[in-house]
Amino acid sequence: MGTAASSGFTTETLRSGIEGTSAANLLSLYADDAEIRVVDRNTQPSHPMVLHGRDEISAMLDDVYSRDMTHKLEQCVVEGDRVAFSESCRYSDGVRVLSESMLTLRDGKITEQTMIQAWDE
Repeated sequence: MGTAASSGFTTETLRSGIEGTSAANLLSLYADDAEIRVVDRNTQPSHPMVLHGRDEISAMLDDVYSRDMTHKLEQCVVEGDRVAFSESCRYSDGVRVLSESMLTLRDGKITEQTMIQAWDE
């Protein structure tokens, strides 16, 4: 299994994907067989939303990046083939979203992500 150090995956690579203006940059960081598990108010731990593969992940990212909002990578720790990070987002009307994610990498690509998110209500 590849590691972050040998694969070129860095905090700056992730920052570029998250803070970019299109979903394509972030999508390029995912392996073809990647899986994302999302836990939030609507998709709670016993029934999370699970996305399988780049097509499903692309649809979600396209939706998110089509919104009038900004994304900022707040903190990131890369340790071998594991990554943990915090992301903050802000809609143009001031509504904020905060997410925490844990990633697993293979050959420098994201294969698994668990994301917990909360937003202003």
